[in-house]
Amino acid sequence: MDYSMAKTVSDKKITRRSAMAMLASGAALAPLGMGLKGAFAQTPEAVNMVIQQATYKITDAATTDLISTRPDGPPPVIRIKQGQPFTARVTNTLPDYTTMHWHGIRLENAMDGVPYLTQFPFGQNETFEYSFTPMDAGTYWYHPHCLTMNQMAKGLTGVLIIEEKTDPGFDSDVVINLRDFRLRPNGEWLDLWTARGAARTGTFGTIITTNWETDPVYDALTGGLVRIRLAATDTTRIHKPYILGADGVVIATDGHPLREAVDWPTAASPHLLSPGQRIDMAIRMPNIEGAYVDIMSDVPGDPRRLARVRAVGTPVGRTLNELAPLHPNDVPEPDLESARLEEFVFGWTPEGGEQQNGFCGTLGYSFWSINRTPWPGDAADPNTPGAGPLAQFTLGESVVLRLRNESPNDHPIHLHGLVFRPILSNKRTLPSNWTDTVLLTEGEIMDVALVADNPGDWAFHCHIIEHQKTGLAGFIRVVM
Repeated sequence: MDYSMAKTVSDKKITRRSAMAMLASGAALAPLGMGLKGAFAQTPEAVNMVIQQATYKITDAATTDLISTRPDGPPPVIRIKQGQPFTARVTNTLPDYTTMHWHGIRLENAMDGVPYLTQFPFGQNETFEYSFTPMDAGTYWYHPHCLTMNQMAKGLTGVLIIEEKTDPGFDSDVVINLRDFRLRPNGEWLDLWTARGAARTGTFGTIITTNWETDPVYDALTGGLVRIRLAATDTTRIHKPYILGADGVVIATDGHPLREAVDWPTAASPHLLSPGQRIDMAIRMPNIEGAYVDIMSDVPGDPRRLARVRAVGTPVGRTLNELAPLHPNDVPEPDLESARLEEFVFGWTPEGGEQQNGFCGTLGYSFWSINRTPWPGDAADPNTPGAGPLAQFTLGESVVLRLRNESPNDHPIHLHGLVFRPILSNKRTLPSNWTDTVLLTEGEIMDVALVADNPGDWAFHCHIIEHQKTGLAGFIRVVM
């Protein structure tokens, strides 16, 4: 992909004030909300996504005001091909505004789906057309970035798979979308968030689900090779997954094939999977028909089974040795000797107070900050303290970001539009694999390295959504 041709809005942030001025003058707000196209080629046929209320039985009784892109179930898994143009026409039927963000995808800035920063949010009965050509194969996901807490908590998170150009050779592909719901047993909603939760670790759901189900069963060939993709799309929960009943190997994290090996997760040493992160594992199914492989999570209290994979059919006799390593994605390697160091401090906000509201809402208070300045809100004027870029880099520049957590809480830190790899931590030894989201633990100082290879304004925030919406957010600017 030639990013030099990408359409961006990095030179002028779309603010509520400028949007209202355009609206008052009868200017270009309608095209922004109805069918804006990027500078890249379109697919002959678009995927049509309709954001709507949905009804589904997650508890003992059906819940009627879930949010999905289907009327009767979770948002579907979208599968597209690496290097092939993709278009999604997203229509909003809700009375609230929305956008769609393609989490982890390196794409042109105008298609990133961040309200006011890269596009104006679109309202009821409006359609926005997202078009991009995915550079990287792997497991990614999609979710709204406007009224994020409400729309994500009610179900609007889906998995996006970018398939490799060469078939990696699995017999089955099991996709696990992990998310909570805050529901009573009768299917009615509890408060989606609380001030207490926002000021601490977030507000946890009452029901842990896999693809909106509790303990579902999926079938795979007896003795076959299965790719298990786990995506943590919850607003809060950090999972600790592991596998029982099968041998396997970790093959990718956060979309990217491994540069350095990741230990096979076990009950004694599970993997950490925070909101926004993904892990791909290859397993060999048992040779006995009817045997089960259990996908577990070490959540507080007793370990929780997330899903089961059942062996069906005559044994096919596959072995893990048949699998070749996944082909690495084409990510530029930073020059660590000449890299510029930029430090970011994540912690409490020095002052409380409300955030500036817009069409994408606010939780009504600030608890968190980056560099001791809380994000003032999606619609804040660029002259508001904290509303400008956290840092500015030149296209092609090698950069080391020093992430310093001054708080007693963990924060999954997500960067849009770019990928990075950890190179140093004061608390632990981390494999240096490419990622878009890293879990910054209590008191941790972590250096991550990247090449600023994608121009635009790129959101940079905690993916515990209550932290993001109460100040732990901002953006990084990459200029030509």
